[in-house]
Amino acid sequence: MSITIRKLDSTAADFQQTLNTLLAFEAETDDAIETAVANILADVKARGDAAVLEYTNKFDRLPNGGATSMAALDVTQEELQEALNALPESQRAALRTAAERIRVFHERQKQELNGFTYTEPDGTVLGQRVTPLDRVGIYVPGGKAAYPSSVLMNAIPAQVAGVKEIVMVVPTPDGVKNRMVLAAAAIAGVTRVITIGGAQAVGALAYGTATIPPVDKIVGPGNAYVAAAKRRVFGTVGIDMIAGPSEILVLCDGTTDPDWVAMDLFSQAEHDELAQAILLCPDADYIAKVEASIHKLLPTMPRKDTIATSMTDRGALIRVRDMDEACAIANAIAAEHLEISAEEPQQWADKIRHAGAMFLGRFSSESLGDYCCGPNHVLPTSRTARFSSPLGVYDFQKRSSILFVSQAGAQTLGKVAAELAYGEGLQAHARSAELRIESGS
Repeated sequence: MSITIRKLDSTAADFQQTLNTLLAFEAETDDAIETAVANILADVKARGDAAVLEYTNKFDRLPNGGATSMAALDVTQEELQEALNALPESQRAALRTAAERIRVFHERQKQELNGFTYTEPDGTVLGQRVTPLDRVGIYVPGGKAAYPSSVLMNAIPAQVAGVKEIVMVVPTPDGVKNRMVLAAAAIAGVTRVITIGGAQAVGALAYGTATIPPVDKIVGPGNAYVAAAKRRVFGTVGIDMIAGPSEILVLCDGTTDPDWVAMDLFSQAEHDELAQAILLCPDADYIAKVEASIHKLLPTMPRKDTIATSMTDRGALIRVRDMDEACAIANAIAAEHLEISAEEPQQWADKIRHAGAMFLGRFSSESLGDYCCGPNHVLPTSRTARFSSPLGVYDFQKRSSILFVSQAGAQTLGKVAAELAYGEGLQAHARSAELRIESGS
């Protein structure tokens, strides 16, 4: 199988323009999808369970005439445990190991997110209290795109944060339940699993129905309908992000086996045709070796057609002047996954400011992070790593400010507040502060 891979050189006059064009991605808004999602959400908001049941039977093609009640769409805790017990021991062990590593990592985030208070000399106490969300919804894709790892990555941080109710929705096309997804839910401590999906599931979680309580936040990946629904319900509930296509950027000094780098590029390109895989390297001969490895290994990949389209349309092998320039370009790209495959990766990592996750050293393949290293694999895409972070415990907590103003403190602060309030033309604000001054004098 032959493909043509774009090769760029940072010394070319048109390099920056060509790179910008390569990186440009704006999710097209499909008017038909937007209209369909708007109608579904409005229907779920108006008719609740009846609408959810109707759409689930229709879109998931449930057998035997479909479900006749919402209760039929719930998965019991016993069924989750049965799914876990039915897995081969190797799969059970892998899920448990991954879950434990994810939990250990995110427990450290919780330790760093404690609230604080401090007391001023006049007795005024100021601070911040951190509390978990009450209830969150986790969307998990079903059918062919079933990801038990996503269950662990979304549910465990919520549980570590202290969320009491974790409601997972997962579609089951043709009534087929994915055993590993249910097993992952059992291990992660998901409170409730409902076999619904699509925009109707997002609507049910956001607005609530007679049988599904409304959640405070919805997290997890989904198709174009799910993404459109999450955009529309934001504000009624929180959401994690609207994820774009997956990305990997490899910075290599030419010392890693080229087959390893080629396969790392494939690991993201196989997600879908819009995924992006880019190599930055100062060694032209090494780039040629990676290109040869790509051509050699591609025919062995079950998803070779997807990889070929992704690499042809959005991939690139880029020769840079040196590793310093590679780091500068990496900061501009702000990739979801950044591998620094080099002899001394830390010296280059110190120069990186923008990346969803950094994988340091030739043995740190991105795929390990996807499953079992511990840090979260829900990462910002499409350059949003410039201002956003991986999913974490902090996404399932909120902060409340604490203000206890002493009588002595009100005398000083009241004068400052009144002065500013009068300046803004808000007399009631000013008088509210001044009354405390008067009562305290």
